[in-house]
Amino acid sequence: MGQASRQLEIMRLILIRHYKTQFNVSGQIMGWGDSPQADEWLEDMLFVEQVLQHHSIHPDSIYSSALERSRQTAKYFATKLGITEIRSARELNEINYGSLFKKSKKWVKEHYPGYKQDPDFVYPQGESFSQLQVRCVSFIHTLINTHSGQTILCVAHAGVVRALLSHFLRLEYAAQLKRKVSHRYVGVLCFDGDRCTAYDECGLPSGFVTEGEVALPYSRKIA
Repeated sequence: MGQASRQLEIMRLILIRHYKTQFNVSGQIMGWGDSPQADEWLEDMLFVEQVLQHHSIHPDSIYSSALERSRQTAKYFATKLGITEIRSARELNEINYGSLFKKSKKWVKEHYPGYKQDPDFVYPQGESFSQLQVRCVSFIHTLINTHSGQTILCVAHAGVVRALLSHFLRLEYAAQLKRKVSHRYVGVLCFDGDRCTAYDECGLPSGFVTEGEVALPYSRKIA
């Protein structure tokens, strides 16, 4: 198969985070719950919009999680990009923190030492980060099978971004659980079949690949 034909089969996944919420500002747990927009939410969206324009990113489809903050962010970009349909998927939901919804992160750290330490720690009435990773990675493989040769924009959550990049960039998952993911993050993953072959950060860098491996901002091929 020629190089041109192979290039046509590459799926490009554009990962962004939902708009900033009041709980993001106050340091409260959301998980599968939701929170109103923060006052500065639009500034971040305009930044991401400019990044997409600068890099000539024109998605063929937009996916969001089933959570309101993700769906509304997807609606914002769909309007800007002239895309009429948004597909929502529960598999892209943030981690389910269960009964910890609305608790302050400070309180959770004091009462649950496993918080963002152990990927297998199951939150009360919720799930673990490992369970989150299984469902969202499986969903991305579904996208790869149905959107070959296309550019897909996914409006996700910090936990989902960490889970996906840990898996596809082969990073130690536990070490990424506290990684800050900006609301101005724009990640680009290229897939040749099930294999991620390249990764770029076009927005505000979040440092998933350290200076010792690749300097930020960066673009690299994955061996």
